[in-house]
Amino acid sequence: EKGINVHPFYIEGRTRINVFVNDDTEEYKFVSKGGHVPQGVKDDILASIRGASDMEYLVVSGSLPPGVEPEYLDQIMAACKDNNVEVIIDISHNHLSNLLSHKPLLIKPNDEELLSVFGLRAETDAEAKDSLDTLHSLGAQNVLLTLGSKGMYFSNGDSIHFCNAPEIKLHSSACAGDSSLAAFLSIWLKDKLNIQQAIKIASAVGADVASSSGIGELSLYPQLVNKTFAKRIA
Repeated sequence: EKGINVHPFYIEGRTRINVFVNDDTEEYKFVSKGGHVPQGVKDDILASIRGASDMEYLVVSGSLPPGVEPEYLDQIMAACKDNNVEVIIDISHNHLSNLLSHKPLLIKPNDEELLSVFGLRAETDAEAKDSLDTLHSLGAQNVLLTLGSKGMYFSNGDSIHFCNAPEIKLHSSACAGDSSLAAFLSIWLKDKLNIQQAIKIASAVGADVASSSGIGELSLYPQLVNKTFAKRIA
């Protein structure tokens, strides 16, 4: 309906299905591993990247399915470099630290991943600044660091910005991070100086999806975006 071309790569296994349960106090996640990805499909994906004539950006997100080793991501990064494609990474695997040597355009860790993958914290502005500086030194060109209900930071190596998270009642965190990243990219990739607008919209969209079941309908977005504020902190 939106005119977006989709090029699926089929496998024989079942598509991954995850179940999120909210008891009105805590959220519980039952995460499936998904179907096995054979070598032939991995080769086809790499060939598709190398042969794409209109690809400017590639977003790599989610967890690694069975059959996909962490080093495969290095092959994807190399294929993108050969085809002048910028890469955005949103994964929680420890291999993320190795991928920074490829100098991805943007990474989007959350506070838990920041600690588990890099041993860094962002509980204060000072900690966040030090952590963001470290990620840049490792190779990340830009960093969108999300903190859930505590907001998010963005750093491009020259300036650091913060945006709050509008208060909501959590219904399901499923797809909230993906939606937030998509919202951010929809603004930032068009104008990389329009940082504060991008993080405000990202924060509002993420909050809307988290307050909804499934991917949400963005019905609360107009209200939530008016409750976000962004500022430069460094």
